[in-house]
Amino acid sequence: MIELLFVACLSSAPDQCQQRSLLYTDVTHMACMMGAQPELARWVEEHPNYTVSNWKCREVGEGEIEA
Repeated sequence: MIELLFVACLSSAPDQCQQRSLLYTDVTHMACMMGAQPELARWVEEHPNYTVSNWKCREVGEGEIEA
């Protein structure tokens, strides 16, 4: 499983940030890296009060997924 992990900050208060993630079961790490920017652009369109300040793709083990 691959996770697109990113930091989303409020546009009106850039010091108020939260870590967010999107999980993928059917993509490789490289596919996550190649598709991350368009995916994050869609996320920002759906959440216009936020900006993305940082992101990375990583493999996630079953024990690391929050319930």
